[in-house]
Amino acid sequence: MPAKPTTSDELVAGLLPEKLRRILAQQAAEDDGLRMQSEDPAIAADHRRSIALARRRAQLARTLEPFQALTTAAQGIIDLSELAASGDAEMRALAEAERPALEARAESLAREIIGALVTGEEAAIASFVLEVRMGVGGDEAALWAGEIFDMYRQLAARRGWRFEVVETKPGDAGGLTHAIATVEGEGAFAALQFEGGTHQVKRVPATEAQGRVHTSTATVAVMPEPEEVDAALDPSEVKEMVTTAQGPGGQNVNKVATAVHLIHMPTGLEVRMQETRSQGQNREKAWRLLRARVYELRKREADQKRSAERRTMIGSGDRAEKIRTYRFKEAIAVDHRIEQSFPLPKLLAGDMDALLEALAAKDVAERLAAM
Repeated sequence: MPAKPTTSDELVAGLLPEKLRRILAQQAAEDDGLRMQSEDPAIAADHRRSIALARRRAQLARTLEPFQALTTAAQGIIDLSELAASGDAEMRALAEAERPALEARAESLAREIIGALVTGEEAAIASFVLEVRMGVGGDEAALWAGEIFDMYRQLAARRGWRFEVVETKPGDAGGLTHAIATVEGEGAFAALQFEGGTHQVKRVPATEAQGRVHTSTATVAVMPEPEEVDAALDPSEVKEMVTTAQGPGGQNVNKVATAVHLIHMPTGLEVRMQETRSQGQNREKAWRLLRARVYELRKREADQKRSAERRTMIGSGDRAEKIRTYRFKEAIAVDHRIEQSFPLPKLLAGDMDALLEALAAKDVAERLAAM
């Protein structure tokens, strides 16, 4: 049986792995350096550098502030232990009554720190592109893609995230064949990073007279837009063409050149944007989407190289990978990465908290085990 910790450092060491404590020490040193830089008048006068410093310090605060609170709680626990051992019955009773709550707080802070440390890169991503496409299943697949897209829209509304629809293409019988949105907000990418993949539905379509259950799919892609996303794309490698819009619409559609077509020559990735009647707006949206797709492609290639050493159970997020089955008959959704079921009506209404927390916990545990 291990001896009880006699100092706050020993207690913290029992809650946080050594490698994470070293990272925290490095972060504390970095934060001290950034604080000194921010006090330099020359840097303070540089608006861009000041913002960059403030942003980085805010990122570091996600771990350093709870670590400071953990250190304080650990010292409090040690003080209570010493008080309980003082021999005074009244003081011992008081210490024993207060200690459980302080120990629970310390454990909670340690979990918060571990989660923040191993997901720091994702937490730093402020926005991402969400793309939903109909899969197999004909008209029913388009209806399902529309419901999946709306599920994320409702989640964003509940979380207070900005959800901007970039492009939608309706299905012949309703729903969506293809939809793109940008999502921005604190914790948005960290929460939805594992949603990429194939979402399968099993249900009786409204048009099915015999009551037979059909299987349809929709595919989801989650493409991050970190600050360095601009570096992923060299404009000189992109061929841009401005054309008339295609498809149904008014007289303007086929006469005025407002559609923007981009081709990234090294990868062959293409983007065509004609959502608005403004060439400028279409160009801005097209470039933003192309940057995200190029970044996603290169990130996926890097992830595949790393996965040769260790493939996580959470999954790669590749669209070909079936991640979840939504069973309407049982009113549940089964996530195949964690083999857990969740109430289907709540998920489709955007109440995804339990599911997303379970996926995040699984990811944190795997990353921690691999350290």
